[in-house]
Amino acid sequence: MSNDRKMQLFIELQKIEQKGITLWLEGLPSNSLGIADAIFVNEECSYMRDYIYDEGVLKELRFDRVSFN
Repeated sequence: MSNDRKMQLFIELQKIEQKGITLWLEGLPSNSLGIADAIFVNEECSYMRDYIYDEGVLKELRFDRVSFN
């Protein structure tokens, strides 16, 4: 994956964080840099986004590794 795509993801996640939405990676609190690094270092893995809403308001964005067994 290219550095441009990693930077795009990082910027996207930073904007989400600035809105007060918490980011999670594999069940643990994380941040935009941690998630971008994890996704682009582990290119052989796929991650699924899970959007968590509370009364229609986005509260959390979770990234969980998807395994194809």
